[in-house]
Order: sequence, then C-alpha cells, then structure tokens
Amino acid sequence: MKRIVFSCLLASFCLLSFAQQPQRGRIRDFGIEPGVFKTGTYNAITDVPGVKVGQVTIIEGDDIRTGVTAIVPHDGNIFRKKCPAAIYAGNGFGKLAGVTQVRELGNIETPIVLTNTLSVAQGIEGVLSYTLNVKGNENVRSVNAIVGETNDGQLNDIRGRHVKADDVVKAILSAKGGPVEEGCVGAGTGTICFGWKGGIGTSSRVLPADLGGYTVGVLIQSNYGGILEIDGAPVGRRLGQYSFKSSVENPDYMLSPDGSCMMVVITDAPLDARNLERMAKRAMMGMAKTGGIASNGSGDYVIAVSVYPDNLIDESTDKYYPTLLHNDDMSPLFEATIEATAEALWNSMFMATDMKGRGGLVIPALPIESVLQVMRK
Repeated sequence: MKRIVFSCLLASFCLLSFAQQPQRGRIRDFGIEPGVFKTGTYNAITDVPGVKVGQVTIIEGDDIRTGVTAIVPHDGNIFRKKCPAAIYAGNGFGKLAGVTQVRELGNIETPIVLTNTLSVAQGIEGVLSYTLNVKGNENVRSVNAIVGETNDGQLNDIRGRHVKADDVVKAILSAKGGPVEEGCVGAGTGTICFGWKGGIGTSSRVLPADLGGYTVGVLIQSNYGGILEIDGAPVGRRLGQYSFKSSVENPDYMLSPDGSCMMVVITDAPLDARNLERMAKRAMMGMAKTGGIASNGSGDYVIAVSVYPDNLIDESTDKYYPTLLHNDDMSPLFEATIEATAEALWNSMFMATDMKGRGGLVIPALPIESVLQVMRK
C-alpha cells in the first residue's frame, strides 16, 4: 500500500472505523480547570515567546502508526545561540540521545525531537541534516542532537523503522507557533496511556506580574501506566482500569504499569542549568498527579530549557554574563511546571481518539463522559 504521511488534522481518521467518534476536546473544554495559575493564550508550549512545534504523522496500512514531533526553542540559529538546559531522568529505562553533553555543559544546541524507540537513530540523522544545513554552520563538525522516544510497538510496526530522517527535517522545518495539535499526532500517534489511547499534549501557565510574569510551557508524549487520576478524582479505579488490578481484585485482568513519558518544559524565565534541573524534577510531580508511577520499565525524562533572550549562549564572545533569578523566586515556577505538566498529560488523553493498529489491536480513547460522571461524584 502506498505510504501516506498524514497532516495532524487528518490523523484522527485512522480510527477503529470511519464512524463518527464521541466529541473530543481538551480538559478545559469540559469545565475542568486544574491548578491556580492562568494559562497562556493557546494553553500550549508555544505561549513561550519564540517556541514552535512541528509534527509529522505517519499512518500506513493496518500496522504503521508512528511519527515525529519537533520542538524548536527560538527563531535563530540554535547552534550559535545555545539555550541553557537541563535533563532529569525520573526513571531511566529509555533511549534519550544527547543526555551527557547537556549535563556536562548545561545547554542544548539543536531542536528537540520526539519519536519512537527504534527511530532514535533516524531522529539523530534528521537533526544533524537540519543543523549542518543552517546558514552559519558551514564549519560545524560536532552536533549534540536531542532525541527522545517512547515505545509505540503495540500499535505500530516499530521494527519496520518507518520514520525517516527526512520526516524529522520536515517536522523541524514545518514548526510554527500558535495552537498545537494534540492526541494521535506526531510522536504520539501510536502511544498508549493507562490502557487508553495516549498521545501528544501541551499546556502552559503564566505567572502573575508580582511573581515575575514569566511563562512556563510544557509538551509531552504520553505512553505510561499506573492508576489514572484527573484533578484529584480516582478515575482509573472508578472505571476499573488500572495497573496491579490483577493482584488487588481481578486475577484475569492485566495492565502493565510500564511505558514511557517524555516531558519538555520551556520557560522565558532567566534560569541556568541548575535551576532548570530543579524545574525538571517538578515535572515528575506533575506526572505523579496524573497517577503515573515511573515504573521499573518506564523511560520518564524531562528536558527543561530557558529561552530568556539575554541568556542565550553565544560562544563567539569572550565572557558570558547571564541574568539569573534568585533561588527564593523559584517556587512559583515549580508550581507552574507541575500544573502545566499534569494538564498537558490529561490533554493528551482527552484529545486522543480510538486507534486500530498492528495485528488488529484496538486501543480505545479515554471515555470522556464516564470520566465526567466520576468527577461529578
């Protein structure tokens, strides 16, 4: 069958059937407003000035359900204007490329790419091709590509390695600001979360002026397990779908807690790698609010980046004079990170649709009406 690369808006047609599905929407569309801080205009990572997102969704035949999501932190040459950054591993069962250099130097020099586990190599190749071809990089001979992954091998023919380097370049070059497509798109096309369909999700928070007025944006790729909670409600237990149920009440029920979750946190607050790592740790607390447990077989990583313009690292200068917030000013950013991460994860499930994939496996979308009934109680 001819290979088809769907746009994000068409990805929802790869469903259990072409019959119309129940109405989907973001969590706030159903009156659920988690947290205390306000969202940005788009309630997305793109609310952080200059941040762009591009996605390529690959759907082919009965077995291929995968894709690429690229996060571009600013409009300039990222290699020449590096961003302060940190990476935190909540649980390290994963294949995140580029970790050691970020930990050593405290910055990133490329877009951040998310894809599936066996396509990390193609992700690196695509990031290299893009970076080496940016004007001003003609003499570059070392590039630290940041490529994260989760395993979509239940719904997707992951061994076929259908993501190509050209798909990665296309995702980067198509990146734009504004609203971000969520659910079964890009790197979230074939993911599963708490036994329901996962995907790409995003959210943002804007601090009040007296707390600095900074924006925190989060984009996630959800593919993990545990015991789903939504804004404090025990949804997984009430709907009878949660990990460890086989030992607690039903020996015939199996739902692994394993999986992975990639979390990208970007802020315009003036931070260095040390305080960005502290923010990254709080993203894991946002994941915990959803019922994720960072299980033994889960790769749960947070990439935290600051795009404060005056702190971008220009290595052609003799000295680097960053502006940095005091430690005492970090707590509002911690809260914003927790809130935006949790909401991004919930959005990924609320926006996902039923998906039929490899071997005829069907993963249903989160039953929103049943969720709302639980929350009303």
